[in-house]
Amino acid sequence: MIFSRKNKLFWVNLTLTGALIFGAPVFVQGAADHSGEGQIHKPSYNITTGPGTEGFIDDSTDNTYGYYTIMGTTTVTLEEMTDLYETQGAEYPQSLKEGGAETIEDFCSIILEEAEEEGVRAEVVYVQAMLETGWLQFGGDAVESQFNFSGLGTTGGGVQGNSYPDVRTGIRAQVQHLKAYASTEELSGNCVDSRFDMVKRGSAPYVEWLGIQENPNGGGWAAGAGYGEKLRKLLTDLKGE
Repeated sequence: MIFSRKNKLFWVNLTLTGALIFGAPVFVQGAADHSGEGQIHKPSYNITTGPGTEGFIDDSTDNTYGYYTIMGTTTVTLEEMTDLYETQGAEYPQSLKEGGAETIEDFCSIILEEAEEEGVRAEVVYVQAMLETGWLQFGGDAVESQFNFSGLGTTGGGVQGNSYPDVRTGIRAQVQHLKAYASTEELSGNCVDSRFDMVKRGSAPYVEWLGIQENPNGGGWAAGAGYGEKLRKLLTDLKGE
């Protein structure tokens, strides 16, 4: 059914009237809190250019605000990930070799595999792990042998946070926790993230909203100011933009 502009206005007015009568929430454009709006509009894909077709590139910022979406197709390559790591001059930790990732290539391959399993963008997992661990050098409350690459459970004051049996499980927990924030969909695999149910599902669909101070829903991954901005800067470096 095709609606004219006049008909659309009629239905909008009717919806607003019903909301006022029955007490339903009304979201007004320009209001300070835009968390109730549809944050991601449907991209204009068609059968010849959509996901799974030759040459398709998922636009990570194709949404209402131009923010970087956490869920979606990975937009970087294994080589781009490893190249950026190697430019840091960091020594790859021995404990990660013992935990199932012999090289940085292995580590990044696990990120790609685990992210794909849950529909999370691997580049977001990668830059967050590098930010949280200082390019896998750690030095904070968590230590290398915990295989905790995203500060899960590290609440400050020397609290080391969660530990995992190997590299893959630690990355899987990070991916699942990102999905908890970014989506309301069920997990594809068995849950290894013990903090998964502590998250308000879908409260941070964008990288920019992972910081508590910048999240209009009042939640988020990290308490420090500008957390999402730091991740965006690393994403820019990773993608050479």
